[in-house]
Amino acid sequence: MFDLYLRYPFTHQPADTFTSCKSLFARKMKRNIFSVVSGLKARSGTICCFLLLVVSVTLFLSLMKIIVPADYLPVSNGKLLRQSINLDNTLNFGFHFLFLETSWKAPIIWEGMFDPNLFDQKHIQSQSSVALTVFAVGRYLDAYLGTFITSAEKHFMLGLQVTYYVFTDQADKVPIIELGPRRSLKVIQVEKHSRWQDISMMRMKTISEAIESEIRPHCNYVFCFDVDQEFKGRFGSEALGDSVALLHAGYFNVPKDRFTYDRNPKSKAYMETGDYYYHAAIFGGLCENVKDLADYCFLSIMEDKLNNVEALWHDESHLNKYFWLHKPSRLVSPEYCWNPGMNDERDIKVIRLIWAPKHYDTLRTR
Repeated sequence: MFDLYLRYPFTHQPADTFTSCKSLFARKMKRNIFSVVSGLKARSGTICCFLLLVVSVTLFLSLMKIIVPADYLPVSNGKLLRQSINLDNTLNFGFHFLFLETSWKAPIIWEGMFDPNLFDQKHIQSQSSVALTVFAVGRYLDAYLGTFITSAEKHFMLGLQVTYYVFTDQADKVPIIELGPRRSLKVIQVEKHSRWQDISMMRMKTISEAIESEIRPHCNYVFCFDVDQEFKGRFGSEALGDSVALLHAGYFNVPKDRFTYDRNPKSKAYMETGDYYYHAAIFGGLCENVKDLADYCFLSIMEDKLNNVEALWHDESHLNKYFWLHKPSRLVSPEYCWNPGMNDERDIKVIRLIWAPKHYDTLRTR
């Protein structure tokens, strides 16, 4: 498996990597030289110098493995990010630090952590194929679907086999869009629910059924998107993983007590605490894992309905509960779904996907 981040066998307070390692090297050299010299006082000068040289070279090579572990170099554009990646797996943006991995060692994907060509070559050689599912129901089809598919053709998983699965109640209105090589589109008719909340929640059942009947025989991976979004930059194979979750743009850099988990003990989505707050606008992974997620959310939603309960943020609340119980193997940063209305963009170096302007008063049915 391709790891996207630097790993170091010790932790350290955030500091410049090269300076910290140089200081550590000097201290280790001093201790080891003193020890060797003391133990070899009685021996000949030739043997002493030889052993001292061996110890010094061994220590130097060992330290260089700490400074630059070859298997995990971020080689984007041929440059090391030595001045911005710290010894504790954080990314230094000059004013604060962003973690590059979770407590369970899952990578968190930020710009500058990976060589895109390396990942593309790996997945092309593996013949990876990706299903993109999107719901365009009611007025959402006219408002967003054309822009969503057209922009995906420019930025989503280029070079890989991609199949768009468009779920809609108006199959005859799906726009005809010219697709690139090894890319296709399939329209699946779905029922239109009277409430937008039900459209959002019941998509989990539809996704599960589609994976079983349509997607699994043709694709390795599934990514599920909201339609009211537009691709603006590379959304590539670095995002592929066994189980992929998206850090919500509104909550990735705030304290946990501000996360909007469902706090109602009567709901199956109830959570007292969690790891992160995930956005249901994007989730993905291997077919079997996405199906497990969809089945879990659908069954939890139906149990809530039987108890006359509705989770605070509908399917997103249940998705957060699932990822609390079943940790994702890869997290994508808010670069992969950014809200242009956010005031603070200091952490966002590349915008890969944006929320389209929302007009809920005219788009959502009650």
